[in-house]
This record gives sequence, C-alpha cells and structure tokens, in this order.
Amino acid sequence: MSTEKLLSYQITNTYSVLNDFTEKTKTVWLVCHGIGYLSRYFLRHFHHLNSEENYIIAPQAQSKYYLNNEYKHVGASWLTKERTEAETENVLNYLDEVYKAENLENAPRLIILGYSQGVSVATRWIAKRRIKCDELIMHSGKVPAELTREDFQFLKNTNFTFIYGTEDEYLKNGIIKVEEKRLKDLFPDNFEIKTYNGGHEVNTDLIGEFA
Repeated sequence: MSTEKLLSYQITNTYSVLNDFTEKTKTVWLVCHGIGYLSRYFLRHFHHLNSEENYIIAPQAQSKYYLNNEYKHVGASWLTKERTEAETENVLNYLDEVYKAENLENAPRLIILGYSQGVSVATRWIAKRRIKCDELIMHSGKVPAELTREDFQFLKNTNFTFIYGTEDEYLKNGIIKVEEKRLKDLFPDNFEIKTYNGGHEVNTDLIGEFA
C-alpha cells in the first residue's frame, strides 16, 4: 500500500499587469482568468479600457499544462477536485501576496472580476479573507457551494453583478435558473444580472460598462 505524505515549501509565481498605476488612475481591477488561460493573454480582454484611468492586475493560476495535447500552447487551472481544500489555501495565500504587493487596500476604486473558474477563486478569496471591493463581477461562472450569504455580509457598499451568455453551454438545462436564484439569496442587495447573446466567452462590451 502507498502512503501519501504532506510537506510545505516555498514557491514563486508570476502575475501580469496592464497599464501603469499613476495619479490619474481611477479604477484598479483584479481579474481572475478561467481554465486554459495564462494571465498575460487574459489581459487582452481589457485593452479597450482607458489606459490612463484603469490599472488591471491578472493573477496567474499556478497549475500549468499543455493545451489540446499538441505541446505548443500552455494554459493553466486554479483548482481541481484533487485536494481542493488544501489547494484553495495555496491559491488564497498567493492572492494575499498580490494584494500586498499592489497595495490594493488603498486602491481608489477596486473591481474584482472572476471569469469562469475564476469566479470560484475570486469569491472564495473575498469571503475567506474578507476582502473589500467596490464591484464584484461574476462572469460565466458559479459561486462555490460552501459559501453562504453570511460570508458576504461584511460587504456593505459593494455592487454585485452576474454576467453570462444566453448560449453558454455550461449554463444550460436549468442550471442558470438555479444559479440565479442562489445568487439573489447570496447577494440580496445591490445585485444585477447582465446577459448577452453568445456562449462561454468574455464579453468585453459589458466589461467596459464598469470602467
């Protein structure tokens, strides 16, 4: 019989930023990508925002792999069903360091956006670390089942938005109705749903409305 043992060690990881933070910056974004992205490529969805007024930070999921079994293009994943609780803590510790490195506590206006799998990462981090933000945007992803309304009650002045495509293959067969009902329970105040005609893809037009 094999035995699985546990140890701790220090690792390093990158994150990507778009534009410069200056005295003209009005909004700081922290954006968590979905499965298959690298952070520097995820930032392409934010190039249309005013570069002087918006500073965008894209954390990088640590688990990288080759896409499509072609050994050419690399993507990444935040979490899997394997040791999810422990791996979640690793991810949260990493996001804590990004938060400190970018002095996000003093951001003029902070938007946290999660796309697809990034929704679970962003909402867990906010709930478990009690991260305050002005806007929480949940784009085409689900909030983890273990999170409750009480986990977000400390966010008194935050606006919550759920964005999804009406043809999203991951939100069909009644899933979206269940998710909408749950989100309305999680965020009873300042909650809005925005939809677009399309599938499981980043909608830059709706993102631009928050800048």
